[in-house]
Amino acid sequence: MHGLDALFNNPVFAGGIGLAGLGAAAAFGRRALISAAGLLRRQLLVNIEISKRDPSYNWVLAWLAQPRDNRGFLAQRLTRLRNLSISTSTKSLSPAAEDGAGKIHADFRVQPGFGRHIVRHAPGVYIAVNREKAGTATTATGEPHETLTLTLLWRHRHVLAEVFTQAHALAQSFQQGKTVVYTARKMEWAVLGKPRLKRPLGSVILDEGVKERLVADVKEFLKAQQWYTDRGVPYRRGYLLYGPPGTGKTSFIQALAGELDYSVAMINLSEMGMTDDLLAHLLTQLPEKSVLVLEDVDAALVNRRQRDPDGYSGRTVTASGLLNALDGLAAGEDRITFLTTNHIDRLDPALIRPGRVDMMVRIGEATRYQAAQMWDRYYGDIDEDHSGRERFLARLDELGLFGGSNQDPSVPKRHTSTAAIQGLFQFNKGDMEGAIRMAEGLIPRTFEPEQPSAEGTIKAPA
Repeated sequence: MHGLDALFNNPVFAGGIGLAGLGAAAAFGRRALISAAGLLRRQLLVNIEISKRDPSYNWVLAWLAQPRDNRGFLAQRLTRLRNLSISTSTKSLSPAAEDGAGKIHADFRVQPGFGRHIVRHAPGVYIAVNREKAGTATTATGEPHETLTLTLLWRHRHVLAEVFTQAHALAQSFQQGKTVVYTARKMEWAVLGKPRLKRPLGSVILDEGVKERLVADVKEFLKAQQWYTDRGVPYRRGYLLYGPPGTGKTSFIQALAGELDYSVAMINLSEMGMTDDLLAHLLTQLPEKSVLVLEDVDAALVNRRQRDPDGYSGRTVTASGLLNALDGLAAGEDRITFLTTNHIDRLDPALIRPGRVDMMVRIGEATRYQAAQMWDRYYGDIDEDHSGRERFLARLDELGLFGGSNQDPSVPKRHTSTAAIQGLFQFNKGDMEGAIRMAEGLIPRTFEPEQPSAEGTIKAPA
């Protein structure tokens, strides 16, 4: 006991014990303060994290870029954005505009860059924004993962509904009058280019009654969801448009999507790497309010690129995989699907049975009705008495472009496409006489392969 008393009476030892105690108390106090601050933060604040893969990510960024009323000493100093990024969009100016020929108009939108920011949503309501770029990246594209975190007081949590509502309305205003086209990019959907101006349904001229019948069927389907639900029938509708190229199949689908205020989601089944599993996954993730388009399905199921001596060209979509994606267990609902083909005879009968394809419509060569309607659309303002239209149609009859004549066997049996007629009218803008003179150019041309020379090379024309 005498030894312990002597040890504690030693000023050096006693000072060390005191310092250690103070250090332990300080460390404990620091940890308690951090825990209390974390508890206080969890109780008083609310965080919402938005991944870049979520559609609302770009909506909220655009919303944050909007000008705000930051009057007041505190608001001006708290809401200063020091880290900024630029989002640029461009469009070509119309040559008709003053000094517009050959020029490009650019819109620059400043938005919060990576880092921490504070924005003032309303008087007394502030939102902390943290935009981060992760060290990981998307496997398919190599694009870094990004997140956007919004933090605000718990008592202001109702503001989040206002933020997303306003951000969505702002995004909708940017796309007003436009059609968004999506394309499959590996495992996800991506917007293909910029939203396109909606194509008027009246600008697509199909044969008499065809367009009206298709539009009426689609609109009836959209109104009948409860009918399908009550009867336990999968709520989806499939259409097959077939016929030669250049007859307006794709143009009609684009115009129909604009009429319904839908987007277009396109899948290239011939793309290398497109497999049955990937196709099924993409169809389960189909963008909301979109028309699914599978173009040239006949060519998609034919393996044309032979890369190996044994003819193997990699994994592709099989016929059974396509059938299961359309109406198998993995098939989604609330879906409108359009398939197009130039060769219906090459399709598997199982593909076009009812349930997978509910309506088949041939979009064929240009008819007299279509030619007349297109003439009125291009020249109706200058051909008021329709005399030019009658001369144009008579000229096409002479050339046999409506399938020849039953009364005159000497008239050749030919056909032309609406795309060819449209090209003729666009070349002769406002010149209907020129269109009549050049009508012979609508005769389909055939090209014969040139004979190789004796040396084995193909001779170029002089």
